[in-house]
Amino acid sequence: MQEILAKAKRIKLLICDVDGVMTDGRLFFDDRGIEYKAFHSRDGLGIKMLQHSGVPLAVITARTSDVVKYRMENLKIDLIFQGQQSKTHAFDTLCKQLQLQASETAYMGDDLVDLPVMSKVGLSIAVADAHELVKKQSDWITQHKGGQGAVRDACELLMNAQGTFEKQFSLFL
Repeated sequence: MQEILAKAKRIKLLICDVDGVMTDGRLFFDDRGIEYKAFHSRDGLGIKMLQHSGVPLAVITARTSDVVKYRMENLKIDLIFQGQQSKTHAFDTLCKQLQLQASETAYMGDDLVDLPVMSKVGLSIAVADAHELVKKQSDWITQHKGGQGAVRDACELLMNAQGTFEKQFSLFL
C-alpha cells in the first residue's frame, strides 16, 4: 500500500471513464430513445472535495451523451472528452493542455477500452467490478463497484495520500 500512496501523492489530475465507473454501466433508454444514467451522490461529494483540495477531475468516455454533459456541468468539471473511441488522443491532449507529465495523472477505468490510457498514467485505478484484465493491469482496485461509490474511493485515496482529506472532511463538521 505504501507504493500506491507514494504514487497517489504525486497525482495532479484524476481522469475517469463514465459508463461503468461513474455509473454502474447500465444504459437506460425510454421509448423515444432518451438516455438515462444514474450517478451516485457520494461520488459527487468526493469529486467536489477533491477539486476543492486542488486536484481537478477530467472525463474521457467513448460514448456521447447529453446526460454526461449535464452531470459534469453540475459537478463543475469542464475537462470533458466524449465520443473518444481512442482515449489516448484525449489523454495526450489533456497532458499537453494542463502541462502535466503522464506520471502526474491517475486514470480510473472498468473495461478493455481503458487499458491503453491506464498503461500510460502514474496511477491506474480499476473499479471493484472491472473486467479481470483491467484489474490485473491496475495499480489499485476500489472497494466499491462502478456507480456505487468507486469514484469516492479514488478521491479519498488521493486526498489521504496528499494529506488533504482531513481538511476537506472538517468542512462538514
